[in-house]
Amino acid sequence: MHQRLNAGITNATQLFAEIRVRGYRGSATTLRTYLQPLRTAATPPPTRPRPPKVRRITAWLLRHPDTLHPDDQAGLATIRAACPHLNAIADHVNAFAKILTGRHGHRLNAWITAVTADDQPDLHSFIAGLRRDHDAVLNGLTLPYSSGVIEGHVNRIKMIKRQMYGRANLDLLRKRVLLS
Repeated sequence: MHQRLNAGITNATQLFAEIRVRGYRGSATTLRTYLQPLRTAATPPPTRPRPPKVRRITAWLLRHPDTLHPDDQAGLATIRAACPHLNAIADHVNAFAKILTGRHGHRLNAWITAVTADDQPDLHSFIAGLRRDHDAVLNGLTLPYSSGVIEGHVNRIKMIKRQMYGRANLDLLRKRVLLS
């Protein structure tokens, strides 16, 4: 029994079944009482470090590699080496980030073709959305215009509506927007 404990087996029910076959006539409670101090003294079996959570891996993939902490860079390198599927996704995400930040809309179709040819099912719904509004996405990735000012006004109007606790009929909202 001590060999089984040293091997990391501390389940009293399992040990009771094994020694019962060998002729043990005592009760399971007696065995549990005997095992209690041995469990606390026994060394736990070696455990592997837990893999990082999905949220952390996603954050690593979505950030520029130069801005990652060295520990995070090492973790990302380990994950990418362990999973070629994730490595391919990371390459596609980095390529799209370069298209997005550099306003290289002319590379979009080549990127979509590369992702489709690489058969990345995790990116297929994203590509379907890009294809659905292809002209708008292409213009957004190419042209220098921004709708930031309009989005700011919409955000301000929504804040005014929230302040009015649902009493925002059109006349009152118009007065509040024009007077602010």
